[in-house]
Amino acid sequence: MSAELISILVLVVVFVIATTRSINMGALAFAAAFGVGELVADLDADGIFAGFPGDLFVVLVGVTYLFAIARANGTTDWLVHAAIRLVRGRIALIPWVMFAITGALTAIGAVSPAAVAIVAPIALSFAARYGISPLLMGALVVHGAQAGGFSPISIYGSIVNGVVERENLPGNELVLFFASLVVNLIIAAVVFVLFGGLKLRGRDLGTDGDGDGKGDGKDGSTAGDLAADAARLTPARTATLTALAALVAAVLVFDLDAGLSAITLAVILSAFWPDASRKAVGEVAWPTVLLICGVLTYVGVLEEMGTIDYAGNAVGDIGVPLLAAVLLCYIAAIISAFASSVGIMGALIPLAVPFLAQGEIGAVGMIAALAVSATVVDVSPFSTNGALVLAAAPDVDRERFFRQLMVYGGIVVAVVPAAVWLVLVVPGFG
Repeated sequence: MSAELISILVLVVVFVIATTRSINMGALAFAAAFGVGELVADLDADGIFAGFPGDLFVVLVGVTYLFAIARANGTTDWLVHAAIRLVRGRIALIPWVMFAITGALTAIGAVSPAAVAIVAPIALSFAARYGISPLLMGALVVHGAQAGGFSPISIYGSIVNGVVERENLPGNELVLFFASLVVNLIIAAVVFVLFGGLKLRGRDLGTDGDGDGKGDGKDGSTAGDLAADAARLTPARTATLTALAALVAAVLVFDLDAGLSAITLAVILSAFWPDASRKAVGEVAWPTVLLICGVLTYVGVLEEMGTIDYAGNAVGDIGVPLLAAVLLCYIAAIISAFASSVGIMGALIPLAVPFLAQGEIGAVGMIAALAVSATVVDVSPFSTNGALVLAAAPDVDRERFFRQLMVYGGIVVAVVPAAVWLVLVVPGFG
């Protein structure tokens, strides 16, 4: 068996173990990089660490650090409260409010599961109280998270754009962002129509808004007190909103590094409000940092030993570039429904480099199609986002809801990769 084939089989084993044993895929990938690098590729430690993505490490830490501060000082609560007040309690718009909130959170730097973890309990509680389909509400929360997930300063966007830059591929940050935004918006609209969204028109939350006036705070505070606190725009929250706007401007207008800009802004906020920021470092998305850095370090070993060229040539040897492209999209979707979307994107894009280098498939469209295929399936109950929605739903038959999510996730896996391939790849964008 060739060294290249051994390294690919090890990658498959990493995905299988991470999925079945709940071990961080990045930790497994570091171990695989060490084993394959030393025993198969004859690399020393310097050769193995040459693939460590230091730039992406800074982006992941910086952006999630800034978002952790936003959570700690109540900025995210303020955004949720402001969004609900904006629609004046109209029930039919609440699912779209949740869609927009999760999209905004991921767009400004929240890890997708973190955004879903914040919004899903609120959204599913609304669904239970006002007779909204939990599948409708849960799907819009997850698709909202993915809609904003590829902004230039988001975690997913930073990862994909970073990998594209590292691999010297042509990329377009806005095409990637809008591809995911439009696809998820269309899916959300279809779900809204099919699962009773139109029947919600004309209904209101009632005079008590989002609270029932009962004391449900651990410190004896009422729901009204909690809502009032969430509505206050404190100096810390104002500064945090300004910092988030500054981060967007730094990246899009001044072309500054997202990670370094985010860390700088987070440090400034911490200096003025140390109490709210004290625990923020501990809330950095360290599992995601470990995952992507581990996977990309292993990908670096694969590049060093020639596996990337080997795999890319194998895909190219299919002889029909468009067929190879749609197969890659389905591989991304199927594996991601059970494993990490971040890990899939980190591995598949480099594996597609030789295939894209042939010039018969537009790189910009193919990368966007791969990214969307790998993330839109996160509604699966086997994925983190789908599991969070399942866990957050009160007063439901969980087995029935699980089956609904599984069937819905299966439909998404079957339909979306072919659709994005048809729209983004076949025309030859990029």
